[in-house]
Parts: sequence; structure tokens; C-alpha cells
Amino acid sequence: MEVSKSVCNSEVFEKLYDKYVDDVYGFMYYKCGDKDLAQDFVQESFVRMWENCKKIIYNKAKSYLFMVSNNLFLSDYRHKKVVLEHEKIPQKEFSNETPEYIMEEQEFLKKLESVIANLGEKERVVFLMNRIDKKKYREIAEELGVSVKTVEKRMTAALKNIRTHIKGI
Repeated sequence: MEVSKSVCNSEVFEKLYDKYVDDVYGFMYYKCGDKDLAQDFVQESFVRMWENCKKIIYNKAKSYLFMVSNNLFLSDYRHKKVVLEHEKIPQKEFSNETPEYIMEEQEFLKKLESVIANLGEKERVVFLMNRIDKKKYREIAEELGVSVKTVEKRMTAALKNIRTHIKGI
């Protein structure tokens, strides 16, 4: 084919399509690994070549197609990256609870923290290891170097103390 051929001629365009469609598709498929997405990039590349046919030199048609399809891929990749970054941002959680309920809950949690802070050190340590760290009595006993029975007694005392102070709230 000659250099003077216009890409805007439908017969020339069809010949270019037949000649390069498989090459561009293979290139895109290897870049993105998705057959449908690769096909979309290929089709969009040829659409853009047709839209800009007056600007494209016949001998540069192949490189134009590869450049456009690669740019489409990069644009899609950047878009997906932005979407993923946006998904990482925690969304505000909305609640059906009334403002009064939320305020009472916050006050209760503050008082509970205060009661736990006022427990004896041994009771507090056992309570927090069990309820926060989710450790079993046997594990707590091993870490503290005491018997399981001692851990049970400390936990019982901590719970009794908490119940007593919570009822008064």
C-alpha cells in the first residue's frame, strides 16, 4: 500500500482493521489479562483512529493504534487505582440510634472504663487479659506465673466489683 493512501477511505480503513486487529488485541490482552477489556480497548482504538483519520499518516496507523490502546489501558488502570484508594477511605457509619441513646452509651462506656481502672491491679490485669486479649484462664495463669484457680478467683472478684459499681450507675 502506498504512503499517499488516506486512512479516511473506508476500504483502506477496513484493510488496516483486518491487518492489525489481532496484533492490537494480543498486545492489549497481554497487558490487561482480560479478554473483554482487551476487546474494548481494541474497538475504542479503531474508533479513535477513524475519528482522527485526517491526522493519521497511513504508514503510522499501526503505531497510532498501539499508542492509543496503550493510553486507554493506562487511563483505565489509573481510574481503577483511584477507585481502590477511595474504597480504602473509611466511610462514615450511620446509626438508627437516637442521639440520647448514643450519649447514654458513651457515658456508660466512660463509667465502665473508670470502674475497670479502679479495680485492684491483679484483678484488672486478669480481667483485661481475658476480655480484651481473649486469653484463656490457663494462658493467663502461665503468663502471670500463678495457678488457674488464682486466675478464676481474681476474675470472679473483678466481675463482682464491676457489677456492684455498674448497678450504682
